[in-house]
Amino acid sequence: MEPVNQTRVSEFFLLALTEELELKSLLFILFLSIYMITVFGNFLIVLAVGSDSHLHTPMYFFLANLSFTDICFSTTTIPKLLVNFQTQNQSITYSGCLTQLCFVLVFAALENFLLAAMAYDRYVAICHPLRYMVIMNPRFCGVLTLLSLFISTGDALLHSLMVLRLSFCTDQEIPYFFCEIIQVLKVACSDTLINTIFIYFAATILAGIPLFGIIFSYTQIASSVMRMSSSGKYKAFSTCGSHLSVVFLFYGTAFGAYISAAFIQSSRKTAVVSMMYTMVTPMMNPFIYSLRNKDMKGALRKFFRSVSTFQ
Repeated sequence: MEPVNQTRVSEFFLLALTEELELKSLLFILFLSIYMITVFGNFLIVLAVGSDSHLHTPMYFFLANLSFTDICFSTTTIPKLLVNFQTQNQSITYSGCLTQLCFVLVFAALENFLLAAMAYDRYVAICHPLRYMVIMNPRFCGVLTLLSLFISTGDALLHSLMVLRLSFCTDQEIPYFFCEIIQVLKVACSDTLINTIFIYFAATILAGIPLFGIIFSYTQIASSVMRMSSSGKYKAFSTCGSHLSVVFLFYGTAFGAYISAAFIQSSRKTAVVSMMYTMVTPMMNPFIYSLRNKDMKGALRKFFRSVSTFQ
């Protein structure tokens, strides 16, 4: 067996989306706008839920946590991209790459669990309305959220520790605009079989189980709704519409990004597709929930009135 060069690289190089200076300026403005809209929109959701007592329910508790997760997810990737545009330097330190990789895994997994928890909340509300407040009590919701965070953090730390054992022979370019674990493994010069097996095992558990829970919840919801009157059907679907839109957007863009990575040879095209779930999905969530939800629109109007009165 040939000896492996155990020299650890000091930095990686992230993919340059373009080499044209004018296009870089336009992309910088675009990504900065996306980031500001994402942070501002999701922060408004958190403030509206926290300030309006009518929204102190399990559904909006999970929504506030989802919005906070979206803020953290975007903050993990976009600021570094903006810095790279400004400095004309695509490098990221080895420790910075591992840190980014870890937080991306934490918040991506946490979003999976929160979407599943919201689906279960809708299932209990529609299929077991009389027992809703007993089942979805504040303690249960808090434990469910903390457990999701604990599992997501533990999974991310395990992945990061397993990357630490790998060797990277020379400075390498990661064909993404952020440190994504599969792309990092591709530039390792040591054996990554154990890492790859663990990635697919963890993905099956952490993405498969929440997705199965969402599908099961909505299967039961659909079965119950079909037995309701027309007015009851409309009310039930209206409470689920926003969540279903977010679920389709999140899983659709995520699956699209990973499927395209397997078939598209161009790194830049793959990176553009990956932006859909890392940038567009967190930005769109506040619009989906605020535009389709009367309670949320009312809470936001009340919040803005209170702010203007205070000023």
